[in-house]
This record gives sequence, C-alpha cells and structure tokens, in this order.
Amino acid sequence: MKEEISTNLVPWPAGPYSQGIKIGNSVYVAGQGPKNAVTGETPETIEEQTRQVLKNLQYILEAAGAKMTDVVKVTTHLADLKDFEAYNSVYKEFFIEPFPVRTTVGSQLANILIEIDVIAEIIE
Repeated sequence: MKEEISTNLVPWPAGPYSQGIKIGNSVYVAGQGPKNAVTGETPETIEEQTRQVLKNLQYILEAAGAKMTDVVKVTTHLADLKDFEAYNSVYKEFFIEPFPVRTTVGSQLANILIEIDVIAEIIE
C-alpha cells in the first residue's frame, strides 16, 4: 500500500505531488530545493544550498522511518555544472560508503542552484 510521507520541516509542494511516498520498505522522496521551511530563506552559495537540500531530504526520510544510510539512489540537478566539485564536497558530509548510486545533470532551475531527489530502502 502507498503511504504519503510529509513533514512541516520542509516546504510544502508547489504542485500536485507528495513530499515522499513509502511502499513497503522503499521510500521515494520528491525533488527538494534549498528553501528552509522554518525561516523561509534560501541560502545563496552552492555549498549552503546543497546542505539545505540534503537536510530537507533527511527530514522527509526521517518522517518515513528511514536514514540517509538507507538511500540507494540520488538524482541531482545542478543549474551550473561548474558547481559540481563544491556540491560534491558537501554531499560527502551526508553519505558514507558504500555511497548510493547517483546521477548528476545540468538543468534549468527556477532561481535555485540545486535540486535533489532520492530513493531509499529501509534496512531493518
């Protein structure tokens, strides 16, 4: 059965989609941007935005009973691929080996530098 996952710690979706969906032990988290739901602020640098996006993902995963170590797939959209190294350095603060599989692409993003979605498999 499909279970909607949501938390007030991240911004509410701007469209008809869920923050996350849990099916069995699998958790699918929608693409998250860098807005801080508590302050309403969006950080400026790629490092700060990456850190906020990963925190937003972590909050949704935790609402589903998952951890960052349960993440098996990451898809990252960067507004500028020149930011890859800075993004990657912050990414390594949140994930440990074995790292999730990952796809990173350049995308047109609306007034943000990064968006990330993840899939997690809860390991019991």
